[in-house]
Order: sequence, then C-alpha cells, then structure tokens
Amino acid sequence: MRTCIICGKGSIPGNKYKRRGAIKRTGGAGSKITGKTLRRFFPNLQRVKANLRGTIKTVLVCTGCIKAGKITKA
Repeated sequence: MRTCIICGKGSIPGNKYKRRGAIKRTGGAGSKITGKTLRRFFPNLQRVKANLRGTIKTVLVCTGCIKAGKITKA
C-alpha cells in the first residue's frame, strides 16, 4: 500500500455518485442520484530524495509534509 513515510497518510474509501437531471439553478427539477459506486481517494504522494538519519533515500512523501518542512531534501 502506498503511504507517506512521515505521517502514514494512505488511501481512504469513498463513493462515486451517478447523477441524472438538470440542476435547479439552471431551471431544472433538481439533480437525482441514480447510483453509487465505491472508489478510493489517494493522497498526493511524491518521490523525494530525502536525508534519513544520515543516509540519502528515495521515499514517498505527501505534499502536506513537504510543505510543512517535515522532511529534509538531499
């Protein structure tokens, strides 16, 4: 499973909705849900060369950890 090595963020389950009908703000009767399918939401993982305990390794890190400065790039 692809997860962030720092925060452990991984994929989470969710639903994909199939809709039919015009929405009310465009003059329709309203959008109706006609089907639900399971899907996965994946985190934005990037391959980064990082300095981990003195050794340089290529690891998967989420963009949230990169922006927060939780990793030191090589």
